Amino acid sequence: MKYPTPPAFRASRAQITRWAILLGLLLTVSGLGGCEKLASPFQRTLLPDMGPRLANSVKLTFDPSFSKLKMQYIDGCNSPHELNVGEEAESIMIDAASQNFTAVTVTGGVPAPIPPDKEIVVALQRSDLKLWADNVYDRVPADITLETLLTFKDATGKELGRQTVSIAHNQRLILEPNNRRCDYGNIREFVHDAGIALSTQFIRTVRTQLAAIAPAPVEGAPAQPVLPMAAMQAKGTLSALSFKATVLDENSNLVFEGGERIRVRIDLVNGGEQDLLGVTATLTGTASLLAQFPTHSLAIGRLHPGQSRSIEFAATLPQSVRQQKAEIHAAVSDSGIRIQPPIQTLALSIQPSSIKTDDVDHIPAVTTGFQQPHTYLLSIGIGPYRDQQISSRKFASLDAAVVSSYFQSLGGLPASNIRLLQDWKAIRSDIDEALLDWLPPHMNRDAVVIVYFAGLASVSSTGETYLVPYDGTATTTSRSYPLKNLEAALARLKAKQTVFLFDGVVSRMGPDNKTKTVLPQWNPTGSSTLHVIGLSGIGQGLEDDQHRHGLFTYYLLRALRGEADTNRDGDVTLGETVAYLSQKVRWASKTYRNQEQRPFAVPAISPIDPSAALILTKVAAIQGTEAH
Repeated sequence: MKYPTPPAFRASRAQITRWAILLGLLLTVSGLGGCEKLASPFQRTLLPDMGPRLANSVKLTFDPSFSKLKMQYIDGCNSPHELNVGEEAESIMIDAASQNFTAVTVTGGVPAPIPPDKEIVVALQRSDLKLWADNVYDRVPADITLETLLTFKDATGKELGRQTVSIAHNQRLILEPNNRRCDYGNIREFVHDAGIALSTQFIRTVRTQLAAIAPAPVEGAPAQPVLPMAAMQAKGTLSALSFKATVLDENSNLVFEGGERIRVRIDLVNGGEQDLLGVTATLTGTASLLAQFPTHSLAIGRLHPGQSRSIEFAATLPQSVRQQKAEIHAAVSDSGIRIQPPIQTLALSIQPSSIKTDDVDHIPAVTTGFQQPHTYLLSIGIGPYRDQQISSRKFASLDAAVVSSYFQSLGGLPASNIRLLQDWKAIRSDIDEALLDWLPPHMNRDAVVIVYFAGLASVSSTGETYLVPYDGTATTTSRSYPLKNLEAALARLKAKQTVFLFDGVVSRMGPDNKTKTVLPQWNPTGSSTLHVIGLSGIGQGLEDDQHRHGLFTYYLLRALRGEADTNRDGDVTLGETVAYLSQKVRWASKTYRNQEQRPFAVPAISPIDPSAALILTKVAAIQGTEAH
């Protein structure tokens, strides 16, 4: 690992020696297993868990062709820049190796306490970096290719085999949000993520290769690897880590229904007198239940003596579930070679939703003879966020799914014309992919694009509105999705009509939401999109606990199934739907919740506007409106 040294800094030989020793310790199992990286406003990808640590002690040798690799690019203002790709990739590969082997030595560094039994030489074979000229707004598609040759040797230097490891990583670079807008704010994260991808492939290849190589005893070497002293002292002793696992549901009856949110809370404490490193919580159990969780493992990191931490795993059950008994097994561990705390088992009872049989979640039958092959729906619903400080929408994920089903059954949309993004599948890059890659090839002069978003939006001090993806935050712009980007993407499609539907929460951006009150700007200058927004101003759109939907979405579904068809011609139009929502949501919020939620359309839509005649759904049998 290389650390840049400022020119004005002079270190003594003793200081350099101490740093080298510290680096050697960091690269053994008894150390921290890698170097710390500076925080970034962009979310950096972490190294995945590749499995239990192997007994091998390895020596890494990086050929200068790899470690000194620099790649050039031109920024948005035609200025050249240079990236230290090899240095970043080398650092991550060392981190990855230290997490997967008993000890790691780097050529040129201080020897590890355990002599290496294998050497891996990493040399560059091919590299390429491209920033494509066909950029979209403030995003530039970029590709990076890295191909390396791994040469495996035993402790005597005898070659044992060779393997090629290569990756092709692509990402959209984002122009820095400043006046010049020249360079890309996430260019270093782009290089870092490429290093993660290469290191992941590197570890997989090394694990496979070492498993295939028969161990050859080295003359004079001990029969068994010698563990570091700290590990030897801890071996066979009980870990000081303890925990309590609790499963939580919305109504605390421990009966989980379709559409209900599940939370598994893990409370941990270090009851010992030393720091615990690499603390991790893991869930196993009934496969169909675990499939609803975005991750089954969470890294807690370091716990100081006496320190406690609490984390949560969160998931939302599908609306359609069968009655069953399920189990979740919770386990925690630290990186020490100890007897870990026993696994705790949580028993759950799952049953279908108790929603009334005449409710909107019973998807209407497909309207025969009605097809809209040129209409496309992007339906996004985010309930729990990765940032647990964000208040979740209990029914957002379900709302997005049911809206998709309605447009398929009553709106005449083929399944291939619908893209559904829910919870952890609605990160910023997923939204980009749908808007910038999936939709454009399908567009023609008859195309209609509808975007539905249930979740959180935030407003800056200037009134600029941002949608918050699953991996975003309500307090910073760098991890949010500007509405102007959505508008620009829709405008570029050149569709006949674009519609944006929003149901959720609108908050003020800034620490603790203390930014001065400014109304959100839902209709950016030059936008041709019709916006139908579930609430006015700053606040939270109500959720209907009885029917398990956002109040706006509940009446949207009722509108689509025919209740908005005021002229009884069987066509539910956009104009009829907006008028129905404006009346019903406002009335229901005041009648049942003693609050006022007022949906609105921007720009305002009148019966004579061409967009008012846009057909959303067609009902097979005309239904009368209900009193509630």
